[in-house]
Amino acid sequence: MKVRKILVSQPTPTDPKSPYFELANAHGLTVEFCPFIKVEGIDAKTFRKQKIDILSYTAIVFTSKIAVDHFFRLCGELRVTIPDTMKYFCISESIAVYLQKYTVYRKRKIFHGVNRFPELVDVMKKHKDEKYLVPLSDVHKDEIPTLLDKMKLTYKIGTFYNTVNCDLKEVKIDDYDLIVLFSPQGITSLKENFPDFKQGNKLIGAFGPLTCNAVTEAGLRLDIKAPTPEAPSMTGAIENFIKANK
Repeated sequence: MKVRKILVSQPTPTDPKSPYFELANAHGLTVEFCPFIKVEGIDAKTFRKQKIDILSYTAIVFTSKIAVDHFFRLCGELRVTIPDTMKYFCISESIAVYLQKYTVYRKRKIFHGVNRFPELVDVMKKHKDEKYLVPLSDVHKDEIPTLLDKMKLTYKIGTFYNTVNCDLKEVKIDDYDLIVLFSPQGITSLKENFPDFKQGNKLIGAFGPLTCNAVTEAGLRLDIKAPTPEAPSMTGAIENFIKANK
């Protein structure tokens, strides 16, 4: 089946040099963007139900900029002043730098990995005496608690924001040849918004092993997957598929 029109379940890229725009230009495609899920912050009253005392922890673990924003937002709502002694462990350098929006950047209190959680845990295990608080969504990877338990670190996962399905009633799902998904929650959103959805000849692409597994578990056919050795990016996988099916 030829691909002519693609729906990417993410916000429209702000970078005009996005690989998706390059892919569209190179192959004469129409690529449209619409997030299937969104993040909503929880309020202080809801957070208190978790009985988490933020100041009883000595280190905060950030896996995304969204987590940074909602952590400090809730601290403000709770009137919690974070002490200068607090340490921060970030999954990437870009998130560590992003922290400057909220705190003075000091090497002695901000540590980071290189984009993968296992690498961040390697940094954290050098600081085994810390008590870690991990701000996350209500929907998060099982890998996080599994690795922290394996390293016998003292930690608490707190829900600081929720991941919810977007309302896609304005989307004409049948107009697209290919739907690209990036999380298991995105598949849940697809099924919830389009309960009568039948895949038929429509192609589905998925990024990441968890998303790929969720596609097949939902009874759908997975046509394009990434990353792979041949295609580390989603756009690369789509391009390979197009070239192979000319």
